[in-house]
Formats: sequence, C-alpha cells, structure tokens
Amino acid sequence: MFGRKRFGIRLKIMLGYLFIIICLTIAFILVDNQVTSIQQDRNYIAEHDFAVNEETNRIEKMVIEMESGLRGYLLTGNLSYLEPYTTNEFKWRDSYDRLNGLIADNPSQQQNLSSIKEAIEQWIKNDCEPIVMLKKRNPSNTFADIYDTNSGKVDLDGIRSKFETFRTIEKGMMKQRTQYLDSQYKTLSISLFAMLTIVGLVSITIAFILSQSIVGTMKQVTRTIIRLASSKGEITRRIRVHVNDEVRDLAEATNLLLESHEEDQWQQKKITEVISSLQGISDLETLGRTFTAKTAELLGASYGVFYVSFKQETTSYMVKVASYAALGDCHELGVLKFRVGEGLVGQSAASKKIYHLTNVPDQYISISSGLGSASPRSILIVPVEYNNEVIAVIELASLDKFTSLHMELINDILEVLGTIIHSVESRVEVERLLRESQLLTEELQTQAEELLTQQEELHITNEQLEEQNRYADEKSKELEQIKVSLEEHMKQLEQSSQYKTEFLANMSHELRTPLNSVLILSQILAENKRHTLTKEEQEYAQVIHSAGNDLLLLINDVLDLSKVEAGKLEIHVDGMNVLELPSILRAQFDKVAEQKNIAFTTEIAAQLPKIFYTDEQRIHQIIKNLLSNAFKFTHLGYVHLRVAMCEPKLAASLLPEAKPDQVLAISVRDTGIGIPQDKWELVFDPFRQADGTTNRKYGGTGLGLSISKELAALLGGCITMESEEGVGSTFTLYVPTLDLQMSELITARQEAAVAFAEPVFGTDANDLPVEEESGGLRESSDFHGKKVLVVDDDVRNVFTLSNALENEGITVVAAHHGQECLELLDQMPEIDLVLMDIMMPVMDGYEAMRAIRRNPRFEHMPIIALTAKAMKQDREICLEAGASDYISKPLNLDQLFSLMRVWLTK
Repeated sequence: MFGRKRFGIRLKIMLGYLFIIICLTIAFILVDNQVTSIQQDRNYIAEHDFAVNEETNRIEKMVIEMESGLRGYLLTGNLSYLEPYTTNEFKWRDSYDRLNGLIADNPSQQQNLSSIKEAIEQWIKNDCEPIVMLKKRNPSNTFADIYDTNSGKVDLDGIRSKFETFRTIEKGMMKQRTQYLDSQYKTLSISLFAMLTIVGLVSITIAFILSQSIVGTMKQVTRTIIRLASSKGEITRRIRVHVNDEVRDLAEATNLLLESHEEDQWQQKKITEVISSLQGISDLETLGRTFTAKTAELLGASYGVFYVSFKQETTSYMVKVASYAALGDCHELGVLKFRVGEGLVGQSAASKKIYHLTNVPDQYISISSGLGSASPRSILIVPVEYNNEVIAVIELASLDKFTSLHMELINDILEVLGTIIHSVESRVEVERLLRESQLLTEELQTQAEELLTQQEELHITNEQLEEQNRYADEKSKELEQIKVSLEEHMKQLEQSSQYKTEFLANMSHELRTPLNSVLILSQILAENKRHTLTKEEQEYAQVIHSAGNDLLLLINDVLDLSKVEAGKLEIHVDGMNVLELPSILRAQFDKVAEQKNIAFTTEIAAQLPKIFYTDEQRIHQIIKNLLSNAFKFTHLGYVHLRVAMCEPKLAASLLPEAKPDQVLAISVRDTGIGIPQDKWELVFDPFRQADGTTNRKYGGTGLGLSISKELAALLGGCITMESEEGVGSTFTLYVPTLDLQMSELITARQEAAVAFAEPVFGTDANDLPVEEESGGLRESSDFHGKKVLVVDDDVRNVFTLSNALENEGITVVAAHHGQECLELLDQMPEIDLVLMDIMMPVMDGYEAMRAIRRNPRFEHMPIIALTAKAMKQDREICLEAGASDYISKPLNLDQLFSLMRVWLTK
C-alpha cells in the first residue's frame, strides 16, 4: 500500500491520533468558552452571595454582642462588660458600608438595608444610651429596675425581623441565579454529547483503516511463530519477513530470542547432568570429588579444589575434602584448611563474593600432564550458600579465560549445590544419630527392667499415699470448721469497727462541745477589746486558745484515722495549681523556720503541668504533716521541699496501675536527727514514733505519718522514706493524676455576688475567706440592729456565743431545745437568723429545722446548723433537714461571722 518506503506503525498511529486530537481541540475550545461563561456566573453567585450573608451575619452578631455587653454591665456594674458594646457601636457601620456596596445593583435590598440601619441607630439612641447613662448615674439600680421600663427588647426583636426579611430576599435571588445556571449546564451537556458522538464515529473509521495496514503484517509473523512452535523443539529455523516497519524489528528480536533460548537449553542440560551425577552420594568426600570433576569438565578447567565449612569451638574453618587433577606431593595439594577471612578462600567465605582472577602469576600453580606443565590464565573462587550461610568454597583454575556463559552456568549450579551439600550433611548426621539411637535403645531396655522394679515400689507407696489422703480429708473438714469460725470472727470485727467509728464520732461531739466554749472565750479574752485584762492575763488567754487548737487537731487526727480505717473517707478530685503549692506552704512555715533559725527552701522542677487533678485538700494535709515533722526534728541546717514529675520507670515500679508519665513526686528533705533503720517500719504505725519512750524529747501522738500514708493510698499513691540517723530524712509522696469522674463533687454554694439569685442552701463555712487579722473582719461588719436566736442545750455554749455576738452589736435570744425555739419564733417573728445546735433534749435540731421550714413565714429564714459531730454524712443530713448552712464545732468566730454576713445580706 505504501510501497518500499519505510512507513512505521508509530507514524501511522500518530497520524490517526493527530486527526482525533484536532477534532477534540475544536470541541474543547467550544466547550471551554461555554464553561468559562458558566464558571463566571457561578463564581459571582458563590462570592457575592457568601459575602452578603457573611456581612449580614456579622452586623447581626455585633448587635447581639452589644446587647450582651449591655446586660453584663447592668448585672454587675463593671465597666469592662461595656467593652463589646462600645467596640461594636462603631464597627458595625464598616460592615454596613461593605454590605451596601455589595448590593449596589439591587435598589430594593438597599432600601431594606437602610431600614435596618435606621432601626439599629434608633435602638442605640433610644434604648442603649439612656440605659448606660442611667446605670452610670445611679449604680445601685438593679437590672430589673432599669430593664423593665425599657423597650429595648421590642426594638431588638424588630431588628432581628428585618435581618430575617433581608436574608430571605437574598436567598430567593440566589435561587433564581442557580436555576439559570442549571439551564446553562443542561445546554452544555447536550452539546458535549453531540460532539463526542461525532468525534467517536470519526475515530472508529480511522482506527479501522490503520488496523488493516498493521494487522495484515502481524498475521504473517504469527503464522511464522506457529510453524516454529510445531517443530517440537527445533530452533534452527529463523523468522523472515519482507515488510519495512516495526514488524521487521519484531522478527529480528524474535530471532535473537531464539538464539538466547538455544543457549539456555544448553545451560539447563549441563546443570541437569551435574545434578544427576550427584544423586545418591552419601558422603562429602565423594560429593566434592564428583562435583569438582564434573564442573571442571563443563567449564574447561584443568584444576580444582573443594572446601567445606567446619566449626571447631568458636573458630570457623574451610577444610579441603576433594581435588581435581592434583599431583601427589604436598606442594601441589594446596592448603588443607583456611580460617574464615584468611586467604582468598577464607575471604570468599566471609564476604560471600566470587573472586575471578585473570592476571595469574607464573609461580601461582602448575597444571601438569604427561607431556609437560603450564601456568593457568584464570582462577575462579566461588562460595556455596545455604540459608544465607556459606557451607562450601570451590576453587577452579583454567588455561583459558572463564566466559560470561561459564559464570552464569556456575551461578545456576550453585543454587542447587547448597541444598545438595546440606542434604548430604544432614544424611551423615542422621546416620550418626541413628547409631547413637541404637545405643540409647539398648540402654532404655536396661532402664525398663529397672522401672519394673520401681513400679512395684510405687505400688506400695500409693497405698501409703491413700492412707495419707484419708487423713488429709479429715484435716480438710477441720479446716472448713475453722474457716466458718474465722468468718464469724470477721463479722464481729466489722461490727466492732462500726462501734468504734460511732464511739469516736460521739466522743468527738462530747469533746468539741466544751472545747467550743474554751476556744471562743479564750479568743475573746486574748483580743481584749474591752481592755479589762492585763498583758499577762491576755497571754494566759492566748496560751489557753493555742492549747485548745492543739487539742482540736488531735481530735481531728483521731477522727480522720477512724474514717480511713472504716473506709468512709472520700476524696474530691479537682484541678490543683501545682505551681502555687510552694508559695502556699511557705506562707504557713516561713515563720516556723524563722523561729527555729533553719533554712526553708522550695524547688519547682521544669516541665511541670500547671493543673494536676487530685484532692488538693488531702495533698495539702499530707505535705503539711511531712513539713511539720521535718521542722519538729530539725535543729540545724535546712528543710527543702521539691515538686517534680516522677521518672516513668520509677513510677511504673511504685504504682503499676497508674500512668507512668503522669505521677507527681513531692519530696521533703531535712537535716534533722534522722531515723535508725531498725525503726523505719514503725514510724508509719499509728501512735508510734521512732523515740517511743515515756521520756522522749519530742511530743506528738504519732498519727501524722500514719494518716498521711493512708491518705496517699486513698489517692492511688504512696509515700517512701530514706533516712540516716544523725544526717537527716527524705519523705517523698508519689501521687498519680486522677479522673474527674471519680469524685462526687458537691457544689457548696453559689457566688454571693449574684444579687438576684434565690438563696442556695449548703454553703460550706470552711470555703469562706478569713481575714489575716482576726479582728479586722468583725470590725468592718455591721451587725447592729440584728436579732439572732441561739438554740443550744449547753449553757456554756449559750453564754460563750451570746458574749461573742453581743460584742458585735447583735441582740441575742436563747433557747435550750427545739420546742422552745419554735415557741420563741412564734412570739418574735422579727428574728433575722437562727444558730441551731443539733444534739438537744426534748426536740433535736433536725426536727426543729424541719418544723421551721414547714411554716411559710420562715421558708427563707437563714438557719446555720452548729454541731460538734464531724462525720461526712452529718453535713448532708443538716442541709436536707432545712439548714441554710453548716459549721462544725469548735467554732471559728471569723468563719462564723463571715457566714452570718453572707446570709444576713441576702
């Protein structure tokens, strides 16, 4: 068709594709113009409508932020809440100008936007600015006083309605533009399918014409290959074609492939011959001799040596086991063995590489025959591998050079040779093991006879064991009875523990009740407001107050220990600021350090988390106990507090159940008297000290470390100790971070500053702030004219509280039980607050509070429960019975007055 001139398949295909590309290019240009137009419309919808919605939402958000800031200012009177209002009062106009520019092509929407602007300006002018000015002029006005008379909510709802109308119109316009785009896309799709149909038909026609010019020639080549395949291995014939294109190139490449295949067939034939010659060989010497001879014959080698791997103790050798064409004298036999890495043979075994030497010196080796001798031209050293380990090395010498075909042949042979050598070695090892097995079998027969004798002895032993089993069954029954007795004893112990807990709670009440009077009266005497005491008498009162506080701490320690042992002490997890811990402790112990003239230093390690989740109160209690002990037993030197994260390995060994990278380590190190090693275990026992004699130098009950150890365990941690007598001690608390969900956190009260909230029962007096100077808080309070009813059956407490309250200008009325309290309330409804004791005759405090709350007149009267019991459930019971708040005896007057101020000002 195209004559003798070379007209390649590529050119034919390229011409066909060129025509298709031209058609596609024309179609693409037409489609691209249409798509560009649609894309411009789409971009306008996306960018314009998005910008309009964004600016609309921004203006509305600013108005809402202004209204929120205004509300915050009216609620608190704090000018910082007006910042969002003042900022957005100017910023919304910028967004308005941008939005007005975006809708410049829509006069109706501009009118709606102008209406929104007028509404916002009217709201600011008529509602916001008057409210702000009114609050600034009279800050005491409440939110309700100002906001109930203002029409701001109506105006703000109108602004929201206008925004909603504006957005609804914009959505409708966007929908119209989208429908227009849909129609354009539909037109484009129809046009595109039409063009694709035309291009497809033209492409099929061109492909048919080109394929005819190519397939005809390919069929000729196919018929030639089929005829070649039917020759049953005959590969002497070659393919001949008369076309002048790539098919001719294919035929020539096929002929080259046939020649290569002929060489491969020869190579596979020789490999088969070598493998066949090695079949059935059962020793390495015969294997090496046979393989070396056959390989030398195939490769045209005139000399060969075969080495196998041998390990002696810790050294590996390559040992000669066979040779080919070697003379009998020692020099010609070659080296008998090489260490791995020694010589070229040893190096080939070490590096697993083939060495092919072509420039061989004349004195290297002599290849001899009956007619003479000559030096080889090539030396080939080849390692044999099995499972990536060299097990043999072959060295061949030839008078000619080894060709690439020889190298390929030897590589193919080596792939099989390693397996054959390993198989022979395994067979030799199996034969050796078989011989050893025969010897062992004979020994086993002898041992079997001995076992028969032993079985008879075992039979006698079994009879003895049966007798012992019967005896063991009897003992088991006795143990079962003992187990039942122990379980009964455990129940009695649990009941005894409950009795002890109740006893300690009652004893706490009995001790705290008189202690309450002692502490309050001693505090009043120590303050000496009436200036009736001498300085010496005032010091006596301070000593009495200090001793009372020490007694209170002892009561608390005993009660805490009882709670821990009874399992009734719970933890309350919250975020603790670790970085503030040293400053808090320094504030409490700097004075102690100064008085004892010792250094108190603190250290915060790097990369500490600011917030650590645990029970902060219990952590402080443990550290205070450790620091108190350190200062007590240190007279010279220092006390050092260090806060750091525990090393993960140490944390994993101490606290296996905790996350090793989330364990806090707080250590207290001192240079005190130290603890002898034989008394380390005693210091954590309750009521025990290292110096346990009656005339010991240091005071204390010995409860601090015992309680600290139990509290640490309750927090999931532990306490370790290192100490040397006369040098000092180091106590380290390890505590892991805890999950917030593990704690039953109870919200004790709401902020007293929320002036419009309903009274919240349950404020914890221990959370109230106390002035550093005990008199400062009471001097600033104004209780004059207030009437307080004190309900307590203990005349000492009534006397004490009456004196303390009357010193503050409070009128005090006393009742000695709940029934008398109810009668006094009916007679004097002007009473402002009730201080209610719990344990009283006739009617206790719980019943009295319930009766008061049932009277609608006293539904919101503040009632503060006073109790000397300190168990956890006592507080909840008081609040459920109707108490507004709770405080335990002995009373801290500063806390009591702070609590009274909260409820008297509500």
